[in-house]
Amino acid sequence: MRPAAGRLARLVPHLAFLIPEQLIAAGPFVIQAVAGTRKYRMPDFFYGGQALIEGVMMRGKSTAAMSVRMPDGEIRISSEPLPRALSGGRWLRVPLVRGVLVLYETLILGTRMLMRSAALAAEGEEVEIGRGTLAITMIASLGFAIALFFVLPLLLSEAAEEAAGSDLVANLLEGLFRLVIFVVYLALIGLMSDVRRVFAYHGAEHKAISAYEADAALEPASVDRFSTAHTRCGTTFVLIVVVVSILFFSVIPRANVPLPLLMLSRVALVPVVAAVAYELVRFGARHYGNRLVRAIYAPGLWLQSMTTRPPDHGMLEVSISALKRVMDEDRARG
Repeated sequence: MRPAAGRLARLVPHLAFLIPEQLIAAGPFVIQAVAGTRKYRMPDFFYGGQALIEGVMMRGKSTAAMSVRMPDGEIRISSEPLPRALSGGRWLRVPLVRGVLVLYETLILGTRMLMRSAALAAEGEEVEIGRGTLAITMIASLGFAIALFFVLPLLLSEAAEEAAGSDLVANLLEGLFRLVIFVVYLALIGLMSDVRRVFAYHGAEHKAISAYEADAALEPASVDRFSTAHTRCGTTFVLIVVVVSILFFSVIPRANVPLPLLMLSRVALVPVVAAVAYELVRFGARHYGNRLVRAIYAPGLWLQSMTTRPPDHGMLEVSISALKRVMDEDRARG
């Protein structure tokens, strides 16, 4: 991989938190927010996507489409069938199990698309992402996230346990450290110029989906009227994971438990925490008309101010082209 593409590819572990954006079938009611007006409704189908490097990926019923702005200004669009775990199957009806399966498949798809978009945006050339390269990148991304958001808060809370002499206090402080680290991390990566552009494409993705769900024209001028915040955002999902982890780990005893074993417990419970968070997102889908549920989701919408930026019309064109491609594919497949 050439230097420019390599530089952009190194952003992938820092953008992994955007991947849960693909959880289209679990999204809550749509917020239509145009000119200060808010309404809630359930669309016919939950289209969703993910911001890429100089591009956007959209997911339909059975297809994923990727649009990337090439170095020469052209928009390159490609599409491919979704993995079976994301397009149907009996396991998607089993609570908790479906969360693990869907998150695993979205992690593979999202990481691969990020790496492909890095090469296209930098060099204008498609690259073949081998299984080994993909596996190493995924392991690096997951390892980085687990070390930063699960292991580091545990280490910081060890001193608090000695001072307070209480497992509960130490576990709650661990959760607080996790939340603070997450917010500070978002603020810091948002200072990087390349990441800021990805965040603008994140905003473009939200605007395009909101416009579709409001039955608005899929044209840049029309789409631009919508908010960069959306209820079905990966940032909101990650925030739910953080909150669920606080509740899970708060009841785990720490007294006389070796630190390596405590670390192992955090790592081992990550899939369980993520699966529960996924079910909570689905619960929010069914009850988003409830004021209490909307209040619970509100912090996730606020946090999106850190992970989205207002896109320009060129970015909106990229996002709209990806959405139109999956819509065309869905119509063609009936």
